[in-house]
Amino acid sequence: MPSILVVSGPSEGLYQPLGKRTIVIGRDEGCPLQVVDDRVSRKHVQIRYDDGTGKYIALDMKSANGMFINGRKIDAEIDLRDNDEIQIGNSKLVFCSQEFPDKAAAMNAYKQRGQKMRPTIEQR
Repeated sequence: MPSILVVSGPSEGLYQPLGKRTIVIGRDEGCPLQVVDDRVSRKHVQIRYDDGTGKYIALDMKSANGMFINGRKIDAEIDLRDNDEIQIGNSKLVFCSQEFPDKAAAMNAYKQRGQKMRPTIEQR
């Protein structure tokens, strides 16, 4: 099952397996994934599973500061792909197409992904 990992911001290290249910991410205590960030709305982003397409879809819930996917401002529903970076407020979340046994394993996988993307030859 896919998952969401908070990789930067005040709530760094939070991890949420998604399953096939709809979840809301935001500052509100009632959110399954609560991101404690002053620039995140109480109910900021909805992520849901679409049975018809088998994809996960993100939707900004009319938040004050918007949602960015891979650096692009998103105003409509968008299909999530593995390693998509979701920016809300001062926090960055990553959508992973797999589930990890715990948040330490998820963070380790994210860090390894970052190492793979670094160039091996320094440019001068």
